[in-house]
Amino acid sequence: MPPTAPPATAARSRTAVPAARRPYEGTRGRLATSLRRAAPALAGYVAVRLLGVLVLAHWAHLKGHGLWPALATSWDSRWYLEIADSGYDSALGTAHNTNNLAFFPLYPVLVKAVAGVTPGSRASVGVLLAVACSLVAAWGVFAVGDRLYGRRVGTLLAVLWGCMPVAIVQWMGYTESLFTALTAWALYAVLTGRWLWAGSLAALAGLTRPTGVAVAAAVSVAAAVALFRSWRNGGRPHPAVLGSGLIAPLGWSGYIAWVGVRLGRWDGYLAVQKLWLNEWDGGADTLRQMRRLLLYQSKPHLFLVVVTLVLFLAVALFLLCAAERLPLPLLVFTGVLLLVVLGSGGVYFPRARFLVPGFPLLLPVALAVARARRLTGALVVGGTALSSVWFGAYMQLIWPGPP
Repeated sequence: MPPTAPPATAARSRTAVPAARRPYEGTRGRLATSLRRAAPALAGYVAVRLLGVLVLAHWAHLKGHGLWPALATSWDSRWYLEIADSGYDSALGTAHNTNNLAFFPLYPVLVKAVAGVTPGSRASVGVLLAVACSLVAAWGVFAVGDRLYGRRVGTLLAVLWGCMPVAIVQWMGYTESLFTALTAWALYAVLTGRWLWAGSLAALAGLTRPTGVAVAAAVSVAAAVALFRSWRNGGRPHPAVLGSGLIAPLGWSGYIAWVGVRLGRWDGYLAVQKLWLNEWDGGADTLRQMRRLLLYQSKPHLFLVVVTLVLFLAVALFLLCAAERLPLPLLVFTGVLLLVVLGSGGVYFPRARFLVPGFPLLLPVALAVARARRLTGALVVGGTALSSVWFGAYMQLIWPGPP
């Protein structure tokens, strides 16, 4: 008769069958824990954005407009839907503001793919996709803040991200929510040493918006610094770190290269941007626009005044971020983002929207509110939320141009 197995061995044998499921269950458990920790932040974010939609709906009703067209088929939303329906232009052309190669492909590809397997129009899918991505983005924004300064700051950071002046675009058929989600989790991956995740998410961000170059720069610079430190200490280059730095720029540079091949010229994307009157000039045109708006116009439009204030505030917040010595990836991302947004000529009015993904700039505000008295913090967050809600409706229904 064979000897009976010791109790410890017997216990191990009983757990051998489900052992293959443990990695999956572990990942699912970590996600559930992370989501529970982020729940207050997500609840606060959703409350602000729901209030914004309700105010917009009421105001639109009073003016005889529909809510859904404002969210699903206005301005740039139509360009993305056109790409999802018919694809990209195959020639450069000569007309201004007509070539859809200026718009990066990931969002319209996702709209087309999801609409292909779900009921409803592509316009509806575009909005629902933006809302879903905004929740993932708010979760990622919280995760970055929580990682650096704790749960309270992370919660405030996510809510403040939903209180930005043009935050209404986060629930429109635009790319800001998708781009912020990829950016936030790419930066979080760098902060936690998940290098391949960081590189992959940065590559996807580079397929979403032209400012994806800022995410690629953040990940690649962080990887280069990590490799240098390892080499200086006598270590060997870690393949994941090296791979992350190489993968990160592939999305952005890949689309730029594809446009060049499609148009048969190496500067194809630059030529497309030129037709959209958008060229990088180091900020000369931005300064001219600010001077004309603030010094020479007797009655500047409120929307443009707010955009200008956002640009000034963004620069000041970046300096505070540098003084706070935020981690290098966050400083590189926000620095390159500001360089692209402020240094590009052309249209002035969407600059505040272009800065929506720059959530690390809000960290000094979140830290200040977290350190203030509760009543002071509540007044700051409440006032910011109400102004965002009102201005979002104003932007959609009074301002005559795109956000």
